[in-house]
Amino acid sequence: MRKIFKLIIPILILGLFLNTASSFCYGQITDVENNQEVKQINKDIQDKKDRIKKIQDQQAVYERLIKQKQSEKASLNNQLAILENRVAKAALDIESAQTEIDRTGLEIDKVNFEIKNKDDQILNQKEHIAAVIRLTQQQDSKSALEILLLNGTLNDFVSQVKYLEDINKEIGKSLEILKQYKKDLENQQKNLNDKKRELSGLKVKLESNKVDLASEQQNKVYILDQTKSSEREYQRLLALAKQQQQQAESDIVNLEKAMRAKLSKISGQALEFNDAGFIWPVTKNVVVATFHDPDYPFRYIFEHPAIDIRAAQGSTLRAAASGYVAIAKDAGKGYSYIMIVHGNGLATVYGHVSKIYVKTDEYVVQGQAIGLSGGMPGTNGAGGLTTGPHLHFEVRLNGVPVNPLEYLP
Repeated sequence: MRKIFKLIIPILILGLFLNTASSFCYGQITDVENNQEVKQINKDIQDKKDRIKKIQDQQAVYERLIKQKQSEKASLNNQLAILENRVAKAALDIESAQTEIDRTGLEIDKVNFEIKNKDDQILNQKEHIAAVIRLTQQQDSKSALEILLLNGTLNDFVSQVKYLEDINKEIGKSLEILKQYKKDLENQQKNLNDKKRELSGLKVKLESNKVDLASEQQNKVYILDQTKSSEREYQRLLALAKQQQQQAESDIVNLEKAMRAKLSKISGQALEFNDAGFIWPVTKNVVVATFHDPDYPFRYIFEHPAIDIRAAQGSTLRAAASGYVAIAKDAGKGYSYIMIVHGNGLATVYGHVSKIYVKTDEYVVQGQAIGLSGGMPGTNGAGGLTTGPHLHFEVRLNGVPVNPLEYLP
């Protein structure tokens, strides 16, 4: 009996480590197979990155050409060249966004693959721990006296105790490996969720770029249709647009003064600002032209006194703060706009309005719908100087235009 037991213990432990070695070898084979697939995914990802770099280089070329033409004298040929370059750049923007989407998709595939591989490793390690625990339970079922009696010498007894200590160490080591696998898996799952969020953002960007491309193409068609490829007609339209802009500026300044004087006469005191601050007049979006933007396409006619906020044609416009409507000008196909006078010397102007909901002298509250956005060339309210759907948004302090971004949250 003693001899049989002494033989069983080494055989069990040997079988355990052989099984562990077998699992390890299987893991190596799986890793080799996985590495081949991962290598291909990594190659595809690098190809996408290289393509994105080439697209960015091409975009930089178009940007330089656009700035060069904008710095030259205003002419029909220059304007058409600018539009052509903007169309080409917008098409590249779409390709860039789509390539980024493809790259992110590959990154997601890679993380999914690594998660599956880690799951397999966790399963193998669990089986390994279970085998070690089973062997330990077999040893723990015998008393110390029984183990001592089954061994012929003290050396045999000490060796047996050593076997048990080795098994316990093996369990501890396996548990640490399992904990690390679990931690790695959680990190990979977090990376996967981040990649999915990045992908959603890229899809939104792609749709936005498609809108930009359509706007640029329509703008080019509109310019050609209006000018009939005549430089003289183009210069006439520029002069008319400049005149309309100057008239709008004069009206805005005078009507704001008139409204404040009227309100002061009625109440005997200046209008107070009764809101916590401004809100975005349209859903917060990309600012496509900044205040006094050096790249503004019509800067040779006037300094851009506003920010242009990307907004789809027909988006709802909301009052940035409570106040009185000083003017709600519907100019048909010309430049339509709304001005609201607020307290603390502030006023806001909403330009390229396609539809107006409010009337002059009407009191509006913050967030109230006051009209619909526009800006699509040739549509109601767009006027002559427009590059596509957006909201022209001004903030004025004591009659002077200031940067709206310093007042928006």
